[in-house]
Amino acid sequence: MAKDYYKILGVDKSASEDEIKSAYRKLAKKYHPDLNKDNPEAADKFKEINEAYEVLSDSQKRKNYDQFGSADGPQFSGFGSNGGGGFSGFDFSGGFDDIFGDIFSAFGGTRSRARRTYRGEDINLSLNISLKEACLGTTKTISVTRVETCPKCAGTGAKDGTKFSTCPDCKGAGRVRYQQSTIFGTTIREGECQTCGGTGKVIKEKCTYCSGKGVVRTQKNIDVKIPAGIDDDQILKMTGQGNAPARPGTNGDLNIKINLVPDKLLTRKGNDLYLDVYVPFTTLLLGGEIAVPTLEGEFILEIKELTQSGTIMRIKNKGAKILHKESRGDLLVTLKAESPKSLDKKSKDALKALAESISMSNYPKYKKYMDTSKEVK
Repeated sequence: MAKDYYKILGVDKSASEDEIKSAYRKLAKKYHPDLNKDNPEAADKFKEINEAYEVLSDSQKRKNYDQFGSADGPQFSGFGSNGGGGFSGFDFSGGFDDIFGDIFSAFGGTRSRARRTYRGEDINLSLNISLKEACLGTTKTISVTRVETCPKCAGTGAKDGTKFSTCPDCKGAGRVRYQQSTIFGTTIREGECQTCGGTGKVIKEKCTYCSGKGVVRTQKNIDVKIPAGIDDDQILKMTGQGNAPARPGTNGDLNIKINLVPDKLLTRKGNDLYLDVYVPFTTLLLGGEIAVPTLEGEFILEIKELTQSGTIMRIKNKGAKILHKESRGDLLVTLKAESPKSLDKKSKDALKALAESISMSNYPKYKKYMDTSKEVK
């Protein structure tokens, strides 16, 4: 009795070519023997799936199968020479070839029609910048040692970029097909040409500048734009500024880790800046002005009389710029009272007179403390 190929692939008899192809992809990946080494039934299922697809993906075989129950017409006596549904008779060109490449890629194979694209290695380094540079942005010039495409041979490795010939094995394609026999039949895989290393070219005379490598190591000055608002440990990625590959392809990236050098006075939390300022206690009592540092220079801060030690004063828009935005954080200044290190007799007498003239009711926190301490006793 003829096998029901439609049932095997799980599609209707009216299924389109794309539907059949899609169903095959899913089942082939699911039951491929290399992905089911612990399932001995997977190999038979895989053979059956391939048998069904070989017939239903071919318009003439499918027509014969629908009419006569056999891909070869009324004289067909079974699939393959032994009727066992093996890999004999498979044509790995065209659409089926592409599908089989997808299967191999599922478990690390290199089956592909396209020439491999090479990518150079990334360069990773760190850059120290000041708080001001991080908050407001700047441009820094750095020196980088990197691998670049040889300018004399344009990366070919051949003298003058012309002393090479087409690879005789791959005919310039850079890839060749290999036939492989397995317990499941004969398969054909495609891989990089070993003769030319995938370049499609054979060097007849090496470039003297790069010794035939196609790349050279050079020192390069690169301008790095530091965006305003960047913070410590963040990474700037400069696409294509890394090393060039040894074969035709794309450059790697330059990854720059930002190291924020601590400022002597200002500290940063998010987009806000913080500053502790010790001022004479008399300034807090009587009021006055002090100069505080900002990213743009000094700012005169007015202190009202009777300001308490520990008071935080917020100066708007004097913090770090918010990354990729025009707005900024604030500068928060904490005022802390400082007492003198020494007093002469005149100062002591003046302070005693001052202390006696101020009622205890003007020290509510101290009064509360004293009252509470009595209760504890």
